[in-house]
Amino acid sequence: MDGALNFNYANEIVMEKRIEMPDGRIRQVAALVYRVKKHQTEILLITSRGTGRWVLPKGWPQVGKTFAHSARAEAYEEAGARGDIAPFSIGAYRYEKHDMSEGECGDFIVDVFPMHYSHQEKNWPERGERRLEWVSVEECVSRVEEPELKALIASFDPALITKR
Repeated sequence: MDGALNFNYANEIVMEKRIEMPDGRIRQVAALVYRVKKHQTEILLITSRGTGRWVLPKGWPQVGKTFAHSARAEAYEEAGARGDIAPFSIGAYRYEKHDMSEGECGDFIVDVFPMHYSHQEKNWPERGERRLEWVSVEECVSRVEEPELKALIASFDPALITKR
């Protein structure tokens, strides 16, 4: 997957939680929560509850919402982050999840939506269940594991994101 802007799903409303793609992978959404401090882009990373790996806030598309709004909801639920989310994906990455119930393995494709951070709530659903850290783009690339996600983050430029 490349980092090209993807307008295919900009206004599409999610009709079901589990969406299987033609290649058999299951679709999820992620928020790339960013802020710019002293002309440097920082990205919010969180730890996975199961493995403790550094990841973006991500999860299932939410029925009745757009894919972007589903990603924004994940940023709040997992990190307490609020902000303006772009209505389009900047790309997607693939990953396999091995810590599912009873030895199941899931193959996922995750659409990534940039979200310009405004503030953090004092309380949120998964507070205390994860570590959160603001890091530089370079540090973010070194911490995440998925090669396609590394490439998306490395090429991310907030100047290309405009409010629509």
